[in-house]
Amino acid sequence: MFRLMRILPILAAIILPLPSHAQTPPATDCAPGAPCSQPLPVRVVIVTMFEIGADTGDAPGEFQLWKERRKLDIRIPFPQGYHDLYYNPDSRILAMVTGVGTARSGTGVMALGLDPRFDLSHAYWLVAGIAGIDPQDASIGSAAWARYSVDGDLAHEIDAREIPKGWKSGFFPLDKQGPDDRSPPITEGRVFALNPKLTDWAYALTKDMKLPDDRGIAKERARYSGYPNAQKPPFVLMGDQLSAMTFWHGKLLTGWANDWVRYSTSGKGEFVTSAMEETGTLQAITYLDKIEKVDRDRVLVLRSGSNFSMPPPGVAAADYLLRENEGYAGMKASLESLYIVGSKVIDQLVGHWDRYEKAPPE
Repeated sequence: MFRLMRILPILAAIILPLPSHAQTPPATDCAPGAPCSQPLPVRVVIVTMFEIGADTGDAPGEFQLWKERRKLDIRIPFPQGYHDLYYNPDSRILAMVTGVGTARSGTGVMALGLDPRFDLSHAYWLVAGIAGIDPQDASIGSAAWARYSVDGDLAHEIDAREIPKGWKSGFFPLDKQGPDDRSPPITEGRVFALNPKLTDWAYALTKDMKLPDDRGIAKERARYSGYPNAQKPPFVLMGDQLSAMTFWHGKLLTGWANDWVRYSTSGKGEFVTSAMEETGTLQAITYLDKIEKVDRDRVLVLRSGSNFSMPPPGVAAADYLLRENEGYAGMKASLESLYIVGSKVIDQLVGHWDRYEKAPPE
């Protein structure tokens, strides 16, 4: 009996499974892109676009807060993409950094979707990034859920110094005869509509949240006299996104962005945030959905304002843009807003997985 008592703890250690946090998922031992007998189950994919310096412990980019606070401690090599992936086996959250621009975001998301190491068939996707924000709609630090992402690159362009008299802009859609051509827009590959029921649900869940504020951004927004929404403390709103590779800035281009989004969505969309990557990300997801690797109806896009898309009254666009390039006024607040707003949605999805695995919330 004494010998049996001594042996039992040893047998228990061998037979009983380790706590989930101590286990290494089998899929992490599979080679990148190679067949994998036990794909990693994923409930949420967090899509970020860039990081500054190290992944932890220094000035954060879009990825760092998610990695640290969500305990995404398992690194998964991802040589076919821009940055290694990170995973939490308890929450089954996977996070990626696509790299900046549509080429990197599109190819990175496609590479992830086709990687046999991951089961993404029921995964929700949260694209979470900073953005320029239209002061007519919101203040820096505010977070906007997009209903539409519109491509701002597929176009004709004539230098503004050479445009015909009467043209509002030298930039107009492909297949059109000028900026005043209002024939029906071509939307395939240019306009991506998010699942409206899922987006409405996410907005309803977060619209009353109090977002981070500080003296720095309060001082900055006070400069925007005549723009009441820009002078408000940060808040959550619904607002659509223009995805373009050029980092544009100014009052005239903000007017162009509003016109472009309104025209491209047949008046249904409202430009609020400017970024670079979503049309690449959403195009990849659209293709992956066709072969049932992912579910396109489970995608959310959240962008928070790190900077305004135009200068305050009385300041030249070039002067303001060059100053912002030295450090966005709302960078810290926008990153915190992304995390706390996005986390509320993720907590709801993961916390009620028995319900939301089967179908998206409405």
